[in-house]
Amino acid sequence: MNDNELNNQPQIITVQPESRARKFWRVVLGSMLGFFFSIVLVSTLYTWMLFSMISTLSSVNMESVNVKDNSILKINLTQGITERAVESPFDKFDTYNVQIGLDDILASIKNAASDPKIKGIYINSSTVNASPASVKEIHDALLEFKKSGKFIYAYSDVFAQNGYYLASVADKIILNPAGSLDFKGYAMQIMFYKGLIDKLDVDVQVVRHGQFKSAVEPYVLDKMSEANREQLTLLTNTLWNVFISDISASRNIPADSLNAIADNLLCAMPKDALKLKLVDQLGYPGDIEKMLKSKLNIDEDDNLNIITIDKYKKSIQNSNKKASDKIAVVYAVGTISDGKGNNSKGIYSESFIKEFKKAYKDKDVKAIVLRINSPGGSALASENIWREIENAKKAGKVVVTSMGDYAASGGYYIACNSNYIIAQPNTLTGSIGVFGMIPSFQNTLKNKLGVTIDGVKTNNHADYGTGFRPMDETELAVLQNSVEDIYATFTKRVADGRKMTVAQVDSIGQGRVWAGADAIKIGLVDKLGSLNDAIAKAAQLANISNYSLVYYPKQQDWFTMLFGQEDEVDAALRAKLGRLYFTYEGLEQLMNQEGVQARMPMEIYIY
Repeated sequence: MNDNELNNQPQIITVQPESRARKFWRVVLGSMLGFFFSIVLVSTLYTWMLFSMISTLSSVNMESVNVKDNSILKINLTQGITERAVESPFDKFDTYNVQIGLDDILASIKNAASDPKIKGIYINSSTVNASPASVKEIHDALLEFKKSGKFIYAYSDVFAQNGYYLASVADKIILNPAGSLDFKGYAMQIMFYKGLIDKLDVDVQVVRHGQFKSAVEPYVLDKMSEANREQLTLLTNTLWNVFISDISASRNIPADSLNAIADNLLCAMPKDALKLKLVDQLGYPGDIEKMLKSKLNIDEDDNLNIITIDKYKKSIQNSNKKASDKIAVVYAVGTISDGKGNNSKGIYSESFIKEFKKAYKDKDVKAIVLRINSPGGSALASENIWREIENAKKAGKVVVTSMGDYAASGGYYIACNSNYIIAQPNTLTGSIGVFGMIPSFQNTLKNKLGVTIDGVKTNNHADYGTGFRPMDETELAVLQNSVEDIYATFTKRVADGRKMTVAQVDSIGQGRVWAGADAIKIGLVDKLGSLNDAIAKAAQLANISNYSLVYYPKQQDWFTMLFGQEDEVDAALRAKLGRLYFTYEGLEQLMNQEGVQARMPMEIYIY
């Protein structure tokens, strides 16, 4: 057979069967590759859909709002009130609308007074989720609004005390005949954790300076000390007197009569509230709607033009004058901590100082208004901020402090170096005192979890402050000396800033907290008033009349807030837990406190 014949013969190819291992890895690698490409595809589609949704929401939320003629501004403040709220494309959804800015509320009320399209204000708040000083600022803004000649009507099915306080400025107050009006006085309560700490075998050691410095009491006592009871009694009575005096002026009812109503719960029934002239009429939502239509001279079949603050604030044009001279408003809100952090979530010394420097380094800024709403915190951070305020004054800047709900302990530490201090009569002020507290969890771990701690160390106190053993006498003495030294510095700072002697400061210090109305009598505050009053005073001291306002720190944009929702989560948690929120808050503070603290002597809850 020749070569050609051989080539034409059929070829037999033997195929080896695929091994099980080869087949296994082929299937696995193929599946992994398919899964990888699926993840990439799904992630790409999801990201595209997310940004498309955000873009759509943003365009809807950021579009301008046109106010119709013959409109009414509706005020409903059941959500949490913060100093400044961030504009978000999710504001239109109630699920996300957990906070509103005090600045937006005040700006809306002020603008409405001169807006020809706004004919009046309709208050429909059963309660107001804010501290007394913030509520007072809104109350006074409403009184100023009435000077425009426009009306204010108020209606609610149920009035809680702070909701009624705002409603009291109204020309007419209408209450649901099946509702109620809460008018019983103020009560302050503190939750004590000593029993829980004992059950958990936590050993808490504290040192403090200040007879009234009672921040540590919830962790070492099961009830208030007599010194704490004394200061809280005065504080509560002062806050209540502010409440009663304002209602008395608005409703033309003597303060003694209002106290008698509260003492005997005389207005629990709507008909009694009407008889006692706390309200003007009993009615239903339909009745207040008819009254508003009649006030605006529109037919009953026509719709009311109601606009909420959330929408109205978007219609306000930026009327800030473009003047060469500026007044910087610097917000200091939250607990004072060392180091760097998010300025919208607290006062972090390094981050705050960086923003404060921007204000006083600006040659066009002639004065700084420091808006403080803080219970205090780290003594070291407070001292560093105090120093920066001193630098601003040396640079020729006037510094005026405006106190919000509280400027206590470390909050007052940074305020005392101002040229002038303004507070609301119910601002919690002072608490000049410091403390140190170190919990030991050694027994907790051993007795509750079966975990024991052991180790080695080079020196006697190398494990000092770890929290895994109690402090010995030497360590307690070191901490006490540190507390005494910081207290001496604190009182010296206040004495220099307020033109007092150290002995005078010590006599009103000792960790005692005051209401603004009492603080002005003892020299801790110069004037009672609002943030706007502080701005006006800063302009006067700087000798300028034509100025623009700039604000620090710069507000976070909504996109940043979207990926960092701690504030919203905390606000939602507060809303869900209600009065039980401070159980979580108190234990969190015990775990997180480090170093010597200049903090308000307790978490205060007013009912």
